[in-house]
Amino acid sequence: MKRLIAFVTTLAVALLTMVTAALPASAHNVLISSSPAEGEELDTAPTEVVLTFDQPVQDADVNEIAVTGPNGDQWAEGTVEVDGPTVSAPLRPLGPAGEYVIGYRVLSADGHPVSAEIRFTLTSPGPGQASGTADGDQSGAEQGEAGDTADAEATADQDDSEGVPVWVWIVGAAVLLIAGLVVALRMGKSQE
Repeated sequence: MKRLIAFVTTLAVALLTMVTAALPASAHNVLISSSPAEGEELDTAPTEVVLTFDQPVQDADVNEIAVTGPNGDQWAEGTVEVDGPTVSAPLRPLGPAGEYVIGYRVLSADGHPVSAEIRFTLTSPGPGQASGTADGDQSGAEQGEAGDTADAEATADQDDSEGVPVWVWIVGAAVLLIAGLVVALRMGKSQE
């Protein structure tokens, strides 16, 4: 009987260790604050977007921030800067009043991409001009194409970035624990 208790205890500790070790691997970065904030209404246009996460973001070329205006124009310009858990991107002067969408995709601390959108409203028009047509500001058009590509990739990768849900590990551990108990009980009966 003592062997049975020792076996079951060892099995339980091993399964608990497996489940505990798997939990941090499935923890993606979580956005804890942004400037501008979700749903914020601004009289003055921001000059940059700042995103703060709960863990450091990997400084990689895949990190992207796109800001789309009410008419579909792109307003982010320059490179995305990563400083620990903070990611920022400069904006060119915003133009028309209306809703702006910040789309971001960053490389999480665990190596998985994390993406989402934040919406804010500019209540007074800013001094900026829309990028115009293909004959207009070429850098704005290129940014629009890059932003569209980033949005498409973020949507495509969002389904793949989830990893294995925690509940799968818990169910697997419970099944193994029950199977171990059944085997241990049968071994105990056969020794009697």
